[in-house]
Amino acid sequence: MRELRSKARAERRIGLARALSKQGVCSRSAATQLIIGGRVRLDGHVVRDPEAPTTSTSRIYIDGAVLEPAQPVYLMLNKPRGLVTTARDEHDRATVYRCFQDTALPWIAPVGRLDQASEGLLLFTNDSAWASAILEPAHHVTKTYHVQVEGIPDATTLQRLTTGVIVADGEHLSVSRVTLLRRGARNAWLEVLLTEGRNRQIRRLLEAVGHGVTRLIRVALGPLELGPLAKGHWRALTTEEVRELSNSGGLAANLST
Repeated sequence: MRELRSKARAERRIGLARALSKQGVCSRSAATQLIIGGRVRLDGHVVRDPEAPTTSTSRIYIDGAVLEPAQPVYLMLNKPRGLVTTARDEHDRATVYRCFQDTALPWIAPVGRLDQASEGLLLFTNDSAWASAILEPAHHVTKTYHVQVEGIPDATTLQRLTTGVIVADGEHLSVSRVTLLRRGARNAWLEVLLTEGRNRQIRRLLEAVGHGVTRLIRVALGPLELGPLAKGHWRALTTEEVRELSNSGGLAANLST
């Protein structure tokens, strides 16, 4: 039985562009361009079809050099407000990759997103399987945010956020937990926990109950905390941090260090 499972894994087929992406070479769209441009050979032959099937035993060459899987990289960034989470922006806005300029790094992709007006903890990796496990809704990896809102939400309003609210477009949204951290004369700070990630979920929810968001900072993802990392700066995760996140994402860590 074990031999049959091993054989099935070896024979599992994925498209060539996806194979390049999964091995941390580049994004799938960049891989597609390499393939269409005739720069990729599969088992000795130039292939121009990004969906050409590959298996774990396929030999892939780029510009004549055999493909060697990139070393996995796991980074955390304290994203500043005003940057968009994308490699290229059609409106020519500044992106999060500005924070990595002049740094010798392999291709990396963000693990999830923070919108342009949001700040805080954002992960990057070239390990697509690890990223998918962290983002998988069924794994319920908790995301923790500190949110400054206009006005002072009362206890009833906070309860509504956890039981759920129908927002402007008719969608039913809720948070896992919300706590009043501190209050001022005209605004308050909340701690909000999510186990799912819908588009602008926290902003839409708070707007629906009459409290506009003035700042939104992700301060933790699962067991990983943003800590003292300066805004706009990044660092590599430790082996233990990767392992803990892997466990919270339901993915057993397979690290060499």
